[in-house]
Amino acid sequence: MGESFTIQISGNLVKQLADDGEKSKKKTKRSKTKIPREPQQSQTKAHQKQISGDSEIPKLTALVESDAIRSAIQESEKVLEKLQKQEEVMVQEVTQRAKDLHDKEFKLPTQKPLPCLMEKNACFECYKENDKNPLKCAKARKFWRSCRSRRR
Repeated sequence: MGESFTIQISGNLVKQLADDGEKSKKKTKRSKTKIPREPQQSQTKAHQKQISGDSEIPKLTALVESDAIRSAIQESEKVLEKLQKQEEVMVQEVTQRAKDLHDKEFKLPTQKPLPCLMEKNACFECYKENDKNPLKCAKARKFWRSCRSRRR
């Protein structure tokens, strides 16, 4: 049931069938006249010889089928190329969107520099150097306090 087959009809067969159709039309129009059977039999024998002699029919069938297969393969390759291009574009878009979302979600807030950082560091350094005599750092401490009060 699953087997497929093709039927090839040659031009000569079509011509012969058309000629037979015209003859049968003429027969119906005419009054009953008898046509000798021998010429028809010789025609069918010649036709059978011609059909059996046509070894090119299977070759032509194979050529037509192979051309059809080639064209179908070429079309499918074109479709495949288009799909691959679309896929590349979509991958780039998705990658870019994922990167944008990641950047928005995990973006560190801009940190403001601490006010009076230099004055603070200078004061602490002074206390480290003068741990025995902290009164020497009164001037550094005064600068730091005044800076903080200005920032408030």
